[in-house]
Amino acid sequence: MTDLTLSLPAARALHLAAQGMLQARRGRAGKADVLAAIRRMGVLQIDTISVVARSPYLVLWSRLGEYDPAWLDAHLAEGALFEYWAHEACFVPIEDYGLLRHRMRDPAAMGWKYSASWMRERGAEVAAVLEHIRHHGPTRSSDFEREAGQAGGWWAWKPEKRSLEVLFTSGALMIARRDKFQRLYDLAERVHPGWDDSMLAPLADTRRQMVLQTVRALGLARAGWIADYYRTRPPHVDVAALADAGALLRAHVDGWDDPVYIHPEHLALAQRAAAGALTPTLTSLLSPFDPIVWDRRRALELFGFDYRLECYTPEAKRRYGYFCLPILRRGALVGRIDAKAHRRQGVFEVKLLELEAGVRPSARLAADLARTLVRCASWHGCARVTLGGALAQPFGAALAAALDARAGAPA
Repeated sequence: MTDLTLSLPAARALHLAAQGMLQARRGRAGKADVLAAIRRMGVLQIDTISVVARSPYLVLWSRLGEYDPAWLDAHLAEGALFEYWAHEACFVPIEDYGLLRHRMRDPAAMGWKYSASWMRERGAEVAAVLEHIRHHGPTRSSDFEREAGQAGGWWAWKPEKRSLEVLFTSGALMIARRDKFQRLYDLAERVHPGWDDSMLAPLADTRRQMVLQTVRALGLARAGWIADYYRTRPPHVDVAALADAGALLRAHVDGWDDPVYIHPEHLALAQRAAAGALTPTLTSLLSPFDPIVWDRRRALELFGFDYRLECYTPEAKRRYGYFCLPILRRGALVGRIDAKAHRRQGVFEVKLLELEAGVRPSARLAADLARTLVRCASWHGCARVTLGGALAQPFGAALAAALDARAGAPA
């Protein structure tokens, strides 16, 4: 139990500290830091959109700064990570395989009824795909040719691709590695030979552990935020009962009627936050699939940030652009940009820039954002930042001046 009460800024600082986003990293990141960051978050969501770096790489850049994206691929190939459906498709530390194994054994319980129906209706084809991998080793979907150039299966996937996905969902296959971001599927016993289902904990214990890991990853959590992190389905764990038993701590945030829950490992951090001793100084860009913003309800309640990804919205109806990146600055979500990395030309283009209502456009804000854009562009291999249509928008001129100042500063 705890009688801590946090201001809303202190609650944000605690959340950012737990996510490794309170202050800029000191020193260059190494390969081990990639795995440590994923363990801290618990899961790293996968997405293939690449107008800037693909989401998992961008999420890591937001936390680590300059690093080699190949390290993420290496951790997967070396078995330190595995892929499965967690929040969505995610990289997950291999030590948490048991948390998700129940989903593999009973996909229908997660709402994936298509897996059972496909197995039942196309059993011979599924068996043939499995046998191919058994004899030929790790296999891409592209290793199977389309017949007569026609797609098959749901979502216009060819049948072999659907069979691969069904076998992956059921746990018979795992992702051995990625090559140019393409999955290579292999038998689960070859990818994770150390696992045996006799090691599987009871489902109730697994659900409890997911709650504890979620609260630890978030720093603090309202009860209504918890299920989204691992996309758990009812019946949900009684979080209040966990607090009564001492597995979690209760605290309060000014202006909220319901309690928040804190993992005991974060007690000292929470006390520092409540005392005003956690000072967010990091300015960074966030992927739309960053844990800080992927739960739109939580982003609104905690940061007052109303956010929606518009890549699935018809272009004429978009307000902020195809792949809009939230701007985190000194503990607040202060705006958003729509950006594109033109890697061949070495240009990082900011097509749209909009500050949140109430954010004062100051020279310091322009300097912070210019520094962040230059760092992000450099990591993308782009030597220049251009503002494009953002230049004509409010604050565009101030940002352009800050970028010019950085370009003209001594190396």
